[in-house]
Amino acid sequence: MALFVLAAWYAGAVWLNAPQAADALTRAGAEWSFADLVRQTLAMKRPILPTPDQVAVDLHQSLTGYPVTHIRNLLYHTGVTAGSALTGFAMGVVLGVALAAGIVQVRTLEASLLPWVIASQTIPILAIAPMIVVILGNLGFTGLLPKAVISMYLCFFPITIGMVKGLRSADPLTLDLMRTYSAGTARTFLLLRLPASLPFLFASLKVAIAASVVGAIVGELPTGGQAGLGARLLSGSYYGQTVQIWSALVMSALLSVGLVLLVGLAERALVRGPGATR
Repeated sequence: MALFVLAAWYAGAVWLNAPQAADALTRAGAEWSFADLVRQTLAMKRPILPTPDQVAVDLHQSLTGYPVTHIRNLLYHTGVTAGSALTGFAMGVVLGVALAAGIVQVRTLEASLLPWVIASQTIPILAIAPMIVVILGNLGFTGLLPKAVISMYLCFFPITIGMVKGLRSADPLTLDLMRTYSAGTARTFLLLRLPASLPFLFASLKVAIAASVVGAIVGELPTGGQAGLGARLLSGSYYGQTVQIWSALVMSALLSVGLVLLVGLAERALVRGPGATR
């Protein structure tokens, strides 16, 4: 499968870069063949679609050619984006779990609050992100917080929905048993509902942590910052550096995969460990 993807990528690069390559060869004044055209499409400095080896070389140069704290090192930009994403993710977990607990424990909130939670996701993030940045900026909050709020906006929804489903997945017979022993609402929540919700919660967390990275990158676009993968994408777009854009995209994908794997490790330790709810 990987070989097929690479072959398709190279074929796409040849196809998309061919017009520019042919124009460059024609302006050079020499006769050229199809083999010359292919070589030219795969060696362009500013291609429409860079080849995998061009992206790999740019990644290697960025990661090893500069100190980690240097602004030209992609790890530096990845760390900035990861900080915003993790902060927004933590805020989203707190908000999502709190909303889910309220919806499950207070019946009126399901009819009054849940529709608004769902409706909040109908607003395009590209439309609301500049508004969040401007409003928080006028209140004196700049830097990390606006990007974290945008990440929170994207990731709280799957956590809320998954947690509501999980909290309601507790065994009805066990719930009746807890009532028989006069267990209060708080004790029932902590000892029964919360453990039963963990598999649903972690499934939602995997979606949310990836969404938080997207939110952090989107939040970096309207801020005009000089650091972060979003800023890297924006500068590459301004100066036509498509290889730089693709390198930043690869790093953002690796960041998301890494964070999802960390959530998976936490799930394995808490949900599938000894004595965990199955």
